[in-house]
Amino acid sequence: MNFLELQRYKMNSTETEISYTITNSYTTLNELTSSTKNVWFVCHGMGYLSRYFIRYFKGLHPDENYIIAPQAQSKYYSTPKFKHIGASWLTRENTAMETENIMAYFDSIFEREQISEEKNLIVLGYSQGVSVAMRYVAKRQLQCSQLVLHSGGIPKELKKEDFDFFYGKAKLIYGDKDEYLSDERMREELEKAEILFGTNLEVIPFSGTHEVNTQLIENLITI
Repeated sequence: MNFLELQRYKMNSTETEISYTITNSYTTLNELTSSTKNVWFVCHGMGYLSRYFIRYFKGLHPDENYIIAPQAQSKYYSTPKFKHIGASWLTRENTAMETENIMAYFDSIFEREQISEEKNLIVLGYSQGVSVAMRYVAKRQLQCSQLVLHSGGIPKELKKEDFDFFYGKAKLIYGDKDEYLSDERMREELEKAEILFGTNLEVIPFSGTHEVNTQLIENLITI
């Protein structure tokens, strides 16, 4: 197909949106019991599967911490030999529609889990997971004690008024040698976070690259 034929095809093609029911999984760690103090809702970064990402939270006290790790729907082979599988939450293609699909999926998880308001809810996003975690908290006005933004970008469309309801603590965690965060990018992210959360923001840098900092995660319930 040459260029002119391709352009003619594009002009004649039509995209139509439909709705249908899909099935997806999520992973949990430990048991939700009367002894559980903290419930973690943790959104992985690009390239992860939830069953592997949740292992970063195994250092938390198992009787006191229940971890829920949702699974991004879009899976792909992450290596040329088709051995390893990763997943992605969003791309710039149909972002608004895909976001609504993710929000509905998260709704289903919370409906299934029936988390008591007596539990201490912590929402954490790592890398790409920051965007979906923040959007969910904002769109559903989900009250949580901590909204943890670990080494990821803040969605551009979010405004201060989206978090006027929020009285928890926002914690921005990043590695000072993160290869995806230039000094300029970090200044921009800090400025956006300060606008959104004001005095409810705590910035926690660490010495390291773009990696999950398990030590800081384990200390979040005490800092």
